[in-house]
Amino acid sequence: MAPKKAQDVTDTQAAVEELRAALDGVRIVFPSLRLDPASPGSEPVELGCVRADVAVRLAKALRSGARE
Repeated sequence: MAPKKAQDVTDTQAAVEELRAALDGVRIVFPSLRLDPASPGSEPVELGCVRADVAVRLAKALRSGARE
């Protein structure tokens, strides 16, 4: 088994890639989507900044998407 920190980074990277793929599926790009290197240990995902039209498209995609 991988050390906890390495496992967290892998899971976080997988989350970033899963989100990127889902956004690509609705033709939305978050240019700054990445792991946040300034916060080691908690491994947050940095979404970055998007234009207002992209935010509106994201909101529409979320509203029309399948419920989990």
